[in-house]
Amino acid sequence: MPRLKPDVQRARREHILDAAQQCFARTGFHRTSINDICKAAGVSPGAVYVYFDSKEALMAGISERDRAEFAERLAALATAPDFMEALRQLGEQYFLEEPVDTHRMCIDIGLEATRNPRIGEIHQRFDRFIVESFETLFQNMKNEGRIAPVLDIPTVVKVFMVISDGMFWRRAVDPNFDPQAVMAAVVHLVAELLKPVSVSGATSAAAKTA
Repeated sequence: MPRLKPDVQRARREHILDAAQQCFARTGFHRTSINDICKAAGVSPGAVYVYFDSKEALMAGISERDRAEFAERLAALATAPDFMEALRQLGEQYFLEEPVDTHRMCIDIGLEATRNPRIGEIHQRFDRFIVESFETLFQNMKNEGRIAPVLDIPTVVKVFMVISDGMFWRRAVDPNFDPQAVMAAVVHLVAELLKPVSVSGATSAAAKTA
């Protein structure tokens, strides 16, 4: 058989990951079989195993894809002229626009991570990446005089993650939860946590450290 072109291989791999994510979101990681994923993708098991040797490998692929998407969004956040407005928009992307099934899948994977060591490694690696990314972002902003939090940056990030996880969990499990109704309050809480500095204040702080 002739080898597939790289762009065709990438497209097939992405298609299989999409199908796996849909299945994990719908029925949970543990209850989903490779055959379920094959049916959803319209491919044979052999076609799946060309790219992924297990459900765990599929989850790793989904995780890496999400990680790359998050890195792009965070890079845009870091350079935004109005940081809090950009952070609000990022929150809306994750807490309002993403399908609720995606949140349920994330919670399911978090629980699976406590039982399955390989999933645990994938989950912890992704979580560390998120935490370290925000620590770097907030520390840089503090150094630049753009925020002036009272708490140390690692603690700020821990509290920030608790707020984010709470939004994630509530939207996943409560069919009556309206994240839009509390978004303004959440942004206010985060602003109190970060203590953003006005542009003039940031300029003055930067001048003092120059």
